[in-house]
Amino acid sequence: MTDQTTPVAHLRDWLTNPAAGTGVYFGDEADGWNFYSYVDLADRARRIATLLHERGLRTGENVCVVMPTTIDCVAAFYASWAAGGLFTPITPPMFEDLDTYTKHMSGILDVADPALIVTSRDFADLVRGAIAASGRTDEPLIIDDAVLAATAPIAELVEPGELCLLQFTSGSTGSPRGVEITWGNLADNVIRIAGVVQWQDGDSTASWLPLYHDMGLIGALFMTITVQGDLYLLRPDQFVRDPARWLRAMTHCKHCPSPAFTLKYVARRVRPQELEGLDFSNWRTLALGSEPVPPGDVVEFSNFLAGNGFDMSALTIAYGMAENTLHITTSARTSPVVALRVDYAALRFGKPVDVLDRRELVAGVEISGDGWTSGLGRSTETSQVAIIDDDGTELPDGTIGEVVVTGESVARGYQGDYSNSSTRIVDGKIFSGDAGFLYDGELFVLGRMGTSLKVRGRSVFMEDVEARVAAEIGIAPGKVAGVAIPNASEPMVAVFVERDGGEWVDGARRAAAAVVGSTKSVRVVSGPRGLIRRTSSGKPRRRVMWQLLQEGALHGAVDHDAGAT
Repeated sequence: MTDQTTPVAHLRDWLTNPAAGTGVYFGDEADGWNFYSYVDLADRARRIATLLHERGLRTGENVCVVMPTTIDCVAAFYASWAAGGLFTPITPPMFEDLDTYTKHMSGILDVADPALIVTSRDFADLVRGAIAASGRTDEPLIIDDAVLAATAPIAELVEPGELCLLQFTSGSTGSPRGVEITWGNLADNVIRIAGVVQWQDGDSTASWLPLYHDMGLIGALFMTITVQGDLYLLRPDQFVRDPARWLRAMTHCKHCPSPAFTLKYVARRVRPQELEGLDFSNWRTLALGSEPVPPGDVVEFSNFLAGNGFDMSALTIAYGMAENTLHITTSARTSPVVALRVDYAALRFGKPVDVLDRRELVAGVEISGDGWTSGLGRSTETSQVAIIDDDGTELPDGTIGEVVVTGESVARGYQGDYSNSSTRIVDGKIFSGDAGFLYDGELFVLGRMGTSLKVRGRSVFMEDVEARVAAEIGIAPGKVAGVAIPNASEPMVAVFVERDGGEWVDGARRAAAAVVGSTKSVRVVSGPRGLIRRTSSGKPRRRVMWQLLQEGALHGAVDHDAGAT
């Protein structure tokens, strides 16, 4: 973006000058692709913009889009912009119970308060149910080929308001919180991501990530469409059923963003014979993020694809969050990713980190044992990170504290209830709620500070774990406290219960595992009244409880999984 180009122009003016030779490839149901040029996409977007305008959308109003990964979904995003609005992408139903989905969607509608809701014909009845559950009486705008064929493209793009996107951060059961992204926030992030992957004319991107997720939406879709490069898009369910299809797409592409769990999933699910004839020597960037990246998984994945030309130098590991639009830091493309092995048992907030070993992730490296974590890069010109203690004092290199972010991508604020969140935006700073440290100036993040953790890219909130456990074992919710345990190898949660041990322990473990994903990832700790430490306002002091347990200083506590790792 030059000084003469505004953020709005940078992100949406391609709609008035679309390319005919490049575009978006959508995965079909037969291992093929349906191609739509940017001329096609711009035409659909401007037709939908006309429909939005006819339905009364005004400048700065929100449009919620509930659609699968299709050309019309992408067109609806840009139509909102063309008509002067902003939009909120809402995930369509996939594998979850429909009643649960309806409740979740209605909660987002309550917070987002959209002027219009756009969906496809397949989801119309489900969307109507969510609209009714939120107390609304409006009818969704249903998009299909017949509707678009009868609509003329909007004549001119409408000048928008300050916001371009309201993206929601919660997991499937957490309280919805919308992050207010401005045009300047998004333009800064898109430009930065293009610089990180060293985008060149003729490059292309592949992604299977959902378009309601910030990495899929911004790191893949917006970044590639803004420069009008070729984009290969699969739906998440297509990747889950056939992960080798993503690899086949990467033979056409240079870049791909992905959550970390993809590494192990591909290495374990794809058969070696499915790699026959595939050439990954042109694969320049695999940007990993969304959750901690175990270095052992990086090595396993790289070794699995090495015979087909995949070079470990393509790996770059990122740190980001919705509150900073997406991207914050990325490991350097000019040198190998650095992995550190730290003594997790000795971690104390505000104290130096005991680094046991250091490795560079290069061909032939071996990684074994627990406690490894990957480097995430350094501050950039438009995004700065610092580490602070509980008093807000900046900590020196090698000391664990809370990660704080400042810069041009910091969101304007929130919509929705974020009072129980450890992540907050104050005076242009993001207090992330993540525990991390700098090592030779590079950022290492060890996990959430007790309140939530990432499981396969989805945020799991301790309030949800607590509610499940309390209901399962028949105890008051205030007698249960969940603590997200920082762990480099897998997400883990400790459940503290003010009750004597008994048969209920197994039930508590199963209830928590239903949220976290595995009983091996759950530790149950019982004890007397007062076991759960609280602030003066009554909130659990989660990190303090975990540290006291590690030190053997939590009076009366019985760790029913003391041998767990």
